[in-house]
Amino acid sequence: MDRGTEREAPPGRGAGDDVVSEHAEAGRIPLAVILIDRDGLVSHWSRGARRLFGTTKEEAIGQTAVDLLPVSGALPDEEETSPYGAFASYDGLGPDLESSLDGQLSYPAAGRARLTVPERDRVDVLWWAYPLVGPGRERLLVLAADADGMRQDIPEADGAFERIAPAFAHHTDFPGADELARRLPEILPSMSVDESARIVAQVLELGYPVLEFSQNERVPVTPDWGVARRAERKARRERAAAAVAEGLPVPQEVADEGEDLEYAAVRERLEFLNEVSGRIGTSLDLAQTIVEVSKAVVPKFTDVAGTYLREQVVAGEGFPDGVPDTTTMWHRVALEHTDEPGRWDDVVPVGEAMPFPAHTPFFQCMTTGDPVLVPRISEQMGHMIASQFEKRDIRPLITGRSMLVVPLKARNVVLGFMILLRHPERVEFNDMDRVTGAELAARAGLVLDNARMYTYQESVAETLQDSMLPHIPARMAGCDIATRYLPGTLLGRVGGDWFDSVKLPGARTALVVGDVMGHGLNSAAMMGQLRTAVQTMAAMDLPPAQLLRNLDDLAQRLGDNYLATCLYVVYDPIAGELHIGNAGHIPPVIVRARDGRSELLDLPTGAPIGVGGVPFEAVRVRVDPGDRLVMCTDGLVEVRGEDIGVGLATLSESAAHPAASMDDACDTIIRSLNTRGGRKDDVALLMARLNGIEPDDVAEWRLALDPSEAARARAVVREQLHEWGLAKLADTAALLADELVTNAVRHSHGRRIELRLVRGDTLLCEVDDDDPTLPTLLSAGPGDEFGRGLHVVGTLAREWGASRTTAGKTVWFELTLPRR
Repeated sequence: MDRGTEREAPPGRGAGDDVVSEHAEAGRIPLAVILIDRDGLVSHWSRGARRLFGTTKEEAIGQTAVDLLPVSGALPDEEETSPYGAFASYDGLGPDLESSLDGQLSYPAAGRARLTVPERDRVDVLWWAYPLVGPGRERLLVLAADADGMRQDIPEADGAFERIAPAFAHHTDFPGADELARRLPEILPSMSVDESARIVAQVLELGYPVLEFSQNERVPVTPDWGVARRAERKARRERAAAAVAEGLPVPQEVADEGEDLEYAAVRERLEFLNEVSGRIGTSLDLAQTIVEVSKAVVPKFTDVAGTYLREQVVAGEGFPDGVPDTTTMWHRVALEHTDEPGRWDDVVPVGEAMPFPAHTPFFQCMTTGDPVLVPRISEQMGHMIASQFEKRDIRPLITGRSMLVVPLKARNVVLGFMILLRHPERVEFNDMDRVTGAELAARAGLVLDNARMYTYQESVAETLQDSMLPHIPARMAGCDIATRYLPGTLLGRVGGDWFDSVKLPGARTALVVGDVMGHGLNSAAMMGQLRTAVQTMAAMDLPPAQLLRNLDDLAQRLGDNYLATCLYVVYDPIAGELHIGNAGHIPPVIVRARDGRSELLDLPTGAPIGVGGVPFEAVRVRVDPGDRLVMCTDGLVEVRGEDIGVGLATLSESAAHPAASMDDACDTIIRSLNTRGGRKDDVALLMARLNGIEPDDVAEWRLALDPSEAARARAVVREQLHEWGLAKLADTAALLADELVTNAVRHSHGRRIELRLVRGDTLLCEVDDDDPTLPTLLSAGPGDEFGRGLHVVGTLAREWGASRTTAGKTVWFELTLPRR
């Protein structure tokens, strides 16, 4: 049919101010045209809207749409009797006008509603709503007409409504997209041609035309819901009859004959999203979450799903603010598809990182944060995309397929995107798929971001915990040490448990295990402060009881919110003795070398650190070479609902189990106690094998406060090293001993100096005097007489240091023993 020429607008009225429909024998029908922006406010209000609803343009612009169009209730379903059956039947399907205005509509809809209009009581209105997507401000196009006026003014309306809804004439046909785009501004004069083209392209893509033109009128249309439903019902009845004739069960879709197709489609999408939501985010492991997200959409929603993430997301790190750019690297972290196995592996391997140029749909998606729909990938676009892949031709994999690129974002930050492709023989992605994909990506993005943040926080927690826990050498003077730390499994990776060892004068070693009550960063920070304090006071060679007393005072000054237990042990390998102080901690276990039996040491329990005002006691325990000392925190032995005595008994039993090495012995204890279940606390375990130092490996001399004693020191050191078979160290050791004795003679206030040599894993030389002032390195000039001695010691010795003692100080150095 020839459309002819459009009727000119009456004088004094713009084409977009008042749109009417005329029939050869009928009058004109005012059509209300309303645009609603993304904030739910009216941005366009035609004269037809003023006539229909009684509100002027000045009063309507900028107002909330729901307030201007209050819905008092939909009419009942009148499909079989009403001349407006195509509309009335739609009232019972999905969203009504109110939900459309509230922004809950994601696809075109039509309906019939009763509105309360000032000065007109209640008006029976037919309405059509078209959601608008894209960069523009407009979110919804609403068209409405007076149902009573249409019934009165259009004699042939009955037949018209049955066939084409809501066309106002029998003979209509559809123009092309270009003509639609050109004529849409006639009813929306404030809209640009480009914006019109965008809306028309969107609507035509869905198959829902915005306007229908005939020879004499232009009016809004929606698909013929009534005709479509009747045809589908007829087809379902035919399928049911065929199934019964063949003795097959009636399909569910036939059993649910009364269910509307469009409502079923929407429900299917919601069920799909709910299903996907249940399948992703089952853990906070980032790698597993990535796989779950990719597998959730294939093959039900798409045939190929490629997931790309920013490299910082993959690493579980933070990233700079701002939108991505052409230098941003994107890692391909997953690829799921229904093609033959291996088809994609060589061309687009998982793990590859690459940037994306600005002209690609991928860049558009990642920078705007909006889905990008390509109904079919053309040869030109396929070539453009393939140009990013050096020496690999991906055009056969993508050309002719429908593509949807959806952003994976959370908290307004784009973490990555998914490229979804459908086979050429499958239906193209449409606008409903775009909405579904956007919702899917939003849920997936949030899950991925949660996994990313968890990975990042876990990494921070591990780094914090590792930085606070010392790296204890496996061998100290007269003992071997092994340790284990297990983070809490239920309450986070950061806790307040710690262990430590400190080198003390006289070849002694301080062994420490402590536990700050509570969990989290605050407990870890408190633990760090207490551990540093123990190291400092141990270096001052304070006795165990005095050290715990000072630690308790410090905890009181730090605050009264935390308590801690602490077990402090000083091992003297020469005397074969443990000096132990306990502050509310579980007792250690001694495994005797002579018979392999283990025992819990009976110690004064003491009060936890931080209680304040309580005394601490220390006891001495004799040990033999080969005995093992086991110290741990209560997280290893304590299980909810079980007496701690059971755990202590298991600890003693497992500690006595023979083991090939110290590490094996620690693992045996962990396996025995950590498999009982119910552990919620972190665990610190320290085991020391007390090897001792034989008397023949120790030599001591007392020197007078006389400068000539430096020469004597050199002589006795040389003689002793020759006796021990360490003649290669004699010259160096004698020189360094001379420097230490000379300094002691110069600064000591007492009557004697002590020199000691200890042969162990290293050669240890110690000089004791009664001056508490620790030596310091000085910058000696060419003419200075003093200040070079300690520089010589620091240069030639393997290690050196100084610490205060109860009687003064000890200055020491170590030399590495020559290989035999």
